[in-house]
Amino acid sequence: MHMAAIADQFKGLDMGSLIGGPLTAAADASIMLADSTADFINHVGFDNNGKVRTVAFSYQKRSANEDGTSNLDEMKMDIPMLAIVPIPNLQLDEVNVLFDMEVKQSESSQKSLDVGAGLNGQLRLGPIKVSISGSVSVHQENTRKSDNSAKYHVDVRATNHGTPEGLARVLDMMAANVAPALVGSTIKDANGNNLSEKARLKAERRKRLKNELDEMQRCLIAANEGLNECVTRLRRAANVQLLEFQSKQTQYLEGKEESDNYEALSQKYQTAMDKVTAKWNDFQNRMLDMLDAASSEANPAAGAVSPVFGLIEVSVEESSGEIKTKAYERGSDDFNTKYDEMQIAQDKALEAYKKSKELDKAVFDKKQEYNKALADVED
Repeated sequence: MHMAAIADQFKGLDMGSLIGGPLTAAADASIMLADSTADFINHVGFDNNGKVRTVAFSYQKRSANEDGTSNLDEMKMDIPMLAIVPIPNLQLDEVNVLFDMEVKQSESSQKSLDVGAGLNGQLRLGPIKVSISGSVSVHQENTRKSDNSAKYHVDVRATNHGTPEGLARVLDMMAANVAPALVGSTIKDANGNNLSEKARLKAERRKRLKNELDEMQRCLIAANEGLNECVTRLRRAANVQLLEFQSKQTQYLEGKEESDNYEALSQKYQTAMDKVTAKWNDFQNRMLDMLDAASSEANPAAGAVSPVFGLIEVSVEESSGEIKTKAYERGSDDFNTKYDEMQIAQDKALEAYKKSKELDKAVFDKKQEYNKALADVED
């Protein structure tokens, strides 16, 4: 077998096309599939103006009222088209190219020589008669065998990957904001029959009052949540100021341990701080009561922490060095460092408290009106 002869069998094969051709075709097919998905989304999911295409679903819903009547509500939902139809998203998952070529060659040579001599005739040698016969043959055989075979197989696997992840997240956000909308509502009796004109007018008034009451209660809940946040902010500011008082006291006493009056000085500071701490803790524990008192002040000082809180701070007279407490007010005292924060937090809390109180009274009045309307039920 000659290697050169075998190599000649591979001449003329375009291996780049054999292997690269299917891969290039697969890449082109992937682009076509992606374009197909994009075209489907644009065509089915959006109208000519670029707005989301939706499908309207309408249905009726019956609900009972507190006065014994019922509501027949016409409801409607607009669902994005892309949320209810399967999205074609074919993708090539795997491409396998298999090329096998087998070359077989064999050669054999066989040669044989048979020699035989014979004479056909007679020869007389005296009294003896001799017969002679003979033959000569040559055999030669050469055999060459060549066998070539090739296999070429391309395997492509594609599956539908469903809705793309990015689009799925967008649809989830849209679905979170999709809610049934009330298109119309008709008041019926408990059995679903029409009401008389007089009964209908009364029922509609009761329904209107109930809707107004529900809306006011939602506003009150939101106002109370805002008030709680403001109260928390005011408590935090008060706690920070109290910690500042304690820190300043410690700093003031530092370095005076060797003085003769250190014990007396320390005791005076501790006594003053105990009074300060008690007032500020009482303020935090009775925050809403304090805000109620501050909201009804006759002449509240603008831009100041309300004196009705009863807050105090440590005071040291420079001339005598006497340690005592005084009202918490804006000033240059080193012990007073968070006054502006307290004042801002107080103003926000007072505003939220007044709003909550006003809504609470409005809800109470609306409940009274609604209850009176419920008592006047047409049989």
